[in-house]
Amino acid sequence: MRTNHLPDIENRIGFPHTLNCNLNRSIMLSGKRIADAGYKLFSGSMMLLTVYGGYLCVLRAQRYMQRQKQLELAAQNESAASETIKD
Repeated sequence: MRTNHLPDIENRIGFPHTLNCNLNRSIMLSGKRIADAGYKLFSGSMMLLTVYGGYLCVLRAQRYMQRQKQLELAAQNESAASETIKD
């Protein structure tokens, strides 16, 4: 049984830690929301950087393959030209 019949507001005055606890919860919730938003922003930027890095990697591979084909064609044309000069 409850022996203290004081209203809730009087209990808060008598025990300020109860009031502080309630205030800290609201602050913690807003801090948690800020942290969640920051995490989502950071994660999104990392995903974009990963996609962009993959794009750059693919472009570099394509340029490398094109350059190799050009060098092979140039070598074949040079060898064909030198064979016709020898004949």
